[in-house]
Amino acid sequence: MTRSFTCSISLLVALSIAACGSDDGAAGGSGGSGGKGSGGSSSSSSTSSSSSSSSNSASSSSGSTSGAGGTDDPNPNGGGGQGGTVDPVGTEGDGDFEIGPDYQDAPEIKRIDGVPQGRTFTFTLSSRESEIFTGHDPTLNDNAKGDFNRRVEVAIPATYVDGAEAPFMVVQDARDRNEIINTINNLVADPNDGFPSVIAIFAASGGGDSYGSERGLEYDTMSDAYQRFVDTELLEAVKNDQAVRAAYPNLKFTSNPDGRATYGCSSGGAAALTMGWFGHDTYRKIVTYSGTFVDQQNPRAPTEAEYPDGAWEYTEGLIRDSPRKPLRIFLQVGENDLGSTRDEASHHNWVMANQRVAAILKEKGYHYRFVYAKGAGHCEGRVIRQTLPDTLRWMWRGYPVD
Repeated sequence: MTRSFTCSISLLVALSIAACGSDDGAAGGSGGSGGKGSGGSSSSSSTSSSSSSSSNSASSSSGSTSGAGGTDDPNPNGGGGQGGTVDPVGTEGDGDFEIGPDYQDAPEIKRIDGVPQGRTFTFTLSSRESEIFTGHDPTLNDNAKGDFNRRVEVAIPATYVDGAEAPFMVVQDARDRNEIINTINNLVADPNDGFPSVIAIFAASGGGDSYGSERGLEYDTMSDAYQRFVDTELLEAVKNDQAVRAAYPNLKFTSNPDGRATYGCSSGGAAALTMGWFGHDTYRKIVTYSGTFVDQQNPRAPTEAEYPDGAWEYTEGLIRDSPRKPLRIFLQVGENDLGSTRDEASHHNWVMANQRVAAILKEKGYHYRFVYAKGAGHCEGRVIRQTLPDTLRWMWRGYPVD
């Protein structure tokens, strides 16, 4: 059975498209629309500043997506939730989808006149104040060792009420800043979307890439270290930042795992899944673009003994042989993503890795949404700009609105 889903763009957005200017953001590229899908199942060291910042669909906002992916009704046999219980969120938008090769920016990613923009705050977090990522881990390459400052930006929607327990999303590499802030502001402002007041926290990595780097240590290690850093150091630094405290003296982040999301591209995507998998059920909403579910873990990492293939383990037995976790997972990969022509033995084929993870999630009955982008490469901005609004709609569907 083939099923078509058409996303209804809100009146607010539709009326504002003509007036929208394009913000310069981290996501680059250009495009057209469309797609189809199949399958489916059920304390800071700081220079701190503050400034003003500005449903359900299985389709891209800028083009329809069709497929047999999901159903509007909850699955009483446990296809989408935990253990055989009825899932009140349902499985609409779950499944496998294909888009491209032409892409079109979704209107919601742009700043729209008249939409309340909330506030943003920036500060730096010194590695000298960290007990987890100090910059001097013994597994780091010699040229990667040293103190560093991590830039952090926090975007708080205009609808957030100080003292309320806020849902939030941690963004690895502090990427896609404008697209994420604009999308959240626009979705929150549109009553038809029923979108919660999600605070976005953009955190840069410690720098470098791959084996022996600080970024690799943080993102590619198969452990709970990055999740512990976020919960015990990053979130506390946000609340204790002088400018944030002045504006929101009672800022609280929810402890409800369903209100805690993590977002990343490439190794940042691997970090997102690892936060969900190893993070003691503290993050249940996982967004990954071109996720590095490959063997990128430092061979000197202590976790090599248990997980010798690094994040490639997700494509093998780690997820399949474990009890299902209450995670909601978005995955995307490009047709021409990294390692697309490499063989299985390399453990470095991003396309194969993401397809395998998606297939295992389907087999295990997870809430998952997998987008295969034709003609696209690694972490392509045109793909993110087309899919981000519906990705966030799907990810946050069913979460209580203020």
